[in-house]
Parts: sequence; structure tokens; C-alpha cells
Amino acid sequence: MTELSQSSCEVCRIGAPTVSAAEASELLKQIPDWSLINVDGINQLQREYKFKNFVKAMAFANQLAEVAEAQGHHPGILVEWGKVTVTWWSHSIKGLHSNDFIMAAKTDKLLDK
Repeated sequence: MTELSQSSCEVCRIGAPTVSAAEASELLKQIPDWSLINVDGINQLQREYKFKNFVKAMAFANQLAEVAEAQGHHPGILVEWGKVTVTWWSHSIKGLHSNDFIMAAKTDKLLDK
């Protein structure tokens, strides 16, 4: 299996199937720091990253914005003093797609830089 962070997002169109519960369970094993949450009936992935200050948190958010733009898939990003909360889901299908797991893994890789 290709490491999620090395994969690329595919075009996700309205009507594309969401990831099944079994698939999500398997994919979460590759991104163990992420949580599966449900907001207004929509399954999403979420993780909170901690930083020493606001400037470092903002720098991380900006790096994530560049990766998201390059992949054509964009998260919810909440920047606060010393932390960034990132939420991935596919708006077009109102749920989780494999792209969300790929982007969660790519988000984690930003910490390696």
C-alpha cells in the first residue's frame, strides 16, 4: 500500500461515494493522531497541533495552505495562540473521501520540515 502522504488527491465529484466505516477504520491506522468527528451529520477528520506561539502556528497554517492549494483540496483551519486545529472533509459529498485521509497525512508531514 502506498503511504498516504505520498498519494495525490483525485477529483471528487458530487455523488462520489464516501469512505465506508470499515475503510475509515483502516485508513485511520495510518494517521493515528487524527480523530473522526461528526459535525451536523457530516463525518470529518480533525487534529489539533501545538506550537510555542502564535507566529509558529500561523507559519504552519500558511504551509498547509500551500499544500492544500497545490492538491486542490482545502481544510478548515483554526489558528489560535499556540495551536492550529485542522479539519478535513469533502464538501461536495458531505463526508469523507480518500482525499481527506491523504491530506491529513500530508498535513502531518509538514511537521517533518
